[in-house]
Amino acid sequence: MDAHSPLKVGARLAEARHALGLELQDIAERTRIPLRHLEAIEKGDYTALPATTYAVGFVKTYSRIVGLDDEAVAAEFRAERGECSSPQMEYVPFEPADPSRVPPRTLAIIALGTAMVLAAIYLIWRGAADYNARSQIAAGTVPAAQAPAIVPVPHAKPVKPTRPAGLPAPSDNDKVVLTAAEQVWVKISEKGGPTLFIGELAPGQRYEVPPTAKDPRLQTGRPQSLSVTIGPRTLVALGPPTMVIRDLSLKAPALIARDAAMPKEDKLPPSALPNPVPPSPGAATPAASPAGGASMNMASPTTP
Repeated sequence: MDAHSPLKVGARLAEARHALGLELQDIAERTRIPLRHLEAIEKGDYTALPATTYAVGFVKTYSRIVGLDDEAVAAEFRAERGECSSPQMEYVPFEPADPSRVPPRTLAIIALGTAMVLAAIYLIWRGAADYNARSQIAAGTVPAAQAPAIVPVPHAKPVKPTRPAGLPAPSDNDKVVLTAAEQVWVKISEKGGPTLFIGELAPGQRYEVPPTAKDPRLQTGRPQSLSVTIGPRTLVALGPPTMVIRDLSLKAPALIARDAAMPKEDKLPPSALPNPVPPSPGAATPAASPAGGASMNMASPTTP
């Protein structure tokens, strides 16, 4: 090499490394750059290096370790590889007054009006669909192919329920949990007040009645798909498949009294009920909606 010709990038880096008394392995350990790439940089074997972006990053890191100007060395490295720096974009001022660049005002107004009309149609359609769904729920009607026979909920006579030995008397403080044996739609709301939850429960999914609820009421068309756990008690299904439940109190004493008064033929055998699963610490349940609104916030299904 001519004594007056400048050193290539690889040679300059190697010379600076030697001046510091460092081995190439030392550079690899400090920079985490593979040793084979450092050797290729010093030898000028650019075919053994990765894409330019990564190779330039290696060169800049190496330069900083040995005390060289990383930006200058990176520019020389790009030039040696025969790659030019990124082209500079020429700024062309935009002239709003240029008719070829500005859409006619009439066209802009038409486009805006069309968008507003489409948005209004969509909102009206969504509102009508939601209204129909709410009307069917309120009326207790579903499509004819799925409509079950509506049987009024029998009024439970005041009966003092018997309880197994060792179980305490029921109280309003007992936790009431609904568990779904299969996909079932339910609505839980305060009597004459806001909706606490409305939506579907997946098989094995549970809903815990909020302890702050004053007089929660249940509505469902598939009571046979739900079992009720009240503290240490597990009640039978709330009713047969032909029963539509409306305004059923979910307070613990009322549920236990109703279970005791329900005719034996309306109760399902224990084999038809889901196995109760004790709530695990931190397990999520469907959240209650804000006052006056319906919620579809569902918890992940809990497999029994």
